[in-house]
Amino acid sequence: MEQRSETISPAGVAERARRQVRARAGALRRASLPPAPDARRVPVTRIEAEAPRARLEFRELWRARDLALTFAWRDVKVRYKQSLVGIAWAILQPLMTMIVFTVIFGKFANFPSEGTQYQVFVYAGLLPWMFFSTGLTQIASSVVLNRQLVQKIYFPRLILPLSGVLVPAIDFLFALTIMFGIAAWYHTAIQWTTIALAPFFLLLLALAAVGVGAFFATINVRYRDVPYAMPFLIQIWLYLSPVIYGFTALPHKWKVLFAFNPVVLGITGFRWALLGTPQPSQLQVVCGLATTCVFVFGGLWVYRKWESSFADVI
Repeated sequence: MEQRSETISPAGVAERARRQVRARAGALRRASLPPAPDARRVPVTRIEAEAPRARLEFRELWRARDLALTFAWRDVKVRYKQSLVGIAWAILQPLMTMIVFTVIFGKFANFPSEGTQYQVFVYAGLLPWMFFSTGLTQIASSVVLNRQLVQKIYFPRLILPLSGVLVPAIDFLFALTIMFGIAAWYHTAIQWTTIALAPFFLLLLALAAVGVGAFFATINVRYRDVPYAMPFLIQIWLYLSPVIYGFTALPHKWKVLFAFNPVVLGITGFRWALLGTPQPSQLQVVCGLATTCVFVFGGLWVYRKWESSFADVI
């Protein structure tokens, strides 16, 4: 058998040597790498949306207190911008309403006024009532009116209903100055010994307005029927509250039912602290405080539960 010898050129020898070197380097590199982990043991990170929270974040609200004041001051400027009499509307509205109520219910209908002049009696009831009704209307539309801010930036959404109480508070302070003039004109004494309790009853009205307003603000985001229903609701609520009549003039069976209206306790208590009319009964205090707590916690719970979807629905 004939054997043939293969002749390899120097270039082939060099190429073979380079291949061997690269093969050994690859083997060493693979040997230095850690073993591939088992795919079944790789940790998995799951990102889920947080469930809507109904609890209140008091620290977050306190840090955003300057923002609430900014919103309130903006609403005050917009409210009376390009107005002929400006902030004087806060005085003219309760004053003109007092005159109309005095003529119709004081002169013609002869409603009782719990031992005081009817003009002073009605004006002392209109002050807390307008504070409540204006705050309720302001809060119910607060989210929709600030839809651009809600959609673009993050801030504590609860700032909107809370800042809605500050605007009627400013109107109340201006209208309160006329109260002392009316009382002096009709020779009605101001009860300086109990007037310090008046802010407590205003606080109850503010809490009731925040609770009910926050509930309607949540509904207003999805359904635009709220602006049409609010004037009707406020008008009915006016006649269910002792603004043009005294609570003591009601029959006993109606007193029990009306006592669950938190505005009854606020108006009756404010009038008592200011003018010395009959003080709220134990029935009014218990039923009024209970209803106020239900309105506040219920309204804020609904608001906090759905506020995370405001930007998507509005």
